[in-house]
Amino acid sequence: MTTQNAHQDQPAPAGMLLIDKPFGMTSMGVCTRIRGKLRAGGAAKRIKVGHGGTLDPLATGLLVILIGKATKRCEQVMADTKEYTTTINLAVRNDTYDLESEPIPVSVDRSPSRDDIDRALRAFVGLIQQTPPAHSAMKVGGHRAYTLARRGEVPPLEPRTVRIDTLTVTNYEWPDLELAITCGKGTYIRSLARDIGIALNTGGVLTALRRTRTGTFHVDDAVSLEDLPDTLDPHALTLPAGFTDVQAQSETDSP
Repeated sequence: MTTQNAHQDQPAPAGMLLIDKPFGMTSMGVCTRIRGKLRAGGAAKRIKVGHGGTLDPLATGLLVILIGKATKRCEQVMADTKEYTTTINLAVRNDTYDLESEPIPVSVDRSPSRDDIDRALRAFVGLIQQTPPAHSAMKVGGHRAYTLARRGEVPPLEPRTVRIDTLTVTNYEWPDLELAITCGKGTYIRSLARDIGIALNTGGVLTALRRTRTGTFHVDDAVSLEDLPDTLDPHALTLPAGFTDVQAQSETDSP
């Protein structure tokens, strides 16, 4: 029996990888790279590869990659609580709220004190209304908001409710404010940077963002794309204990 036939007789693939996403790569770009490694290992051309929550290209950190039948859990992983570390430059502003566009210096009468910072942050803990960035992957009339924004159009994005559990100052030395953030699904940290700046009458541009946790998964357990082999066997993938029902479903669905 050939290796190809042997793979065809096995249950449909179902697996998860924890990737430490590099700076400058899109989340879907990571999925594409992993799909290529799986195809090199004998996976079907159309093998599904998804992720449990987008990271912006300029962010790094934990990206939960779901493969094959495990992609049915994408929404569940997206809904999990996330943790981030971030740095916000309060002396500049721009249209993207991160380093994708040129930061513009702002005039500040007085740099906020640590007490000012603590008071402002309290208003952002709990269920809050947040407007997504114009340069985001939100769909507006069938188009991504960032596509419209890059054309010079202003996409009409409405505020929505998001949940922020904790905002902890880990360091503050004007103009850089470093935070540790625990939040729920759909929170835009770039928008949070903008809104904190508005509350403080300063600028607010994200200069660093790293996701450290998604649900029970931690970036310390993730691997870089460079550490993965060029060939991934789609039938040697593993799932965490809580995903065993996915594997059982894979076996049931297999011919």
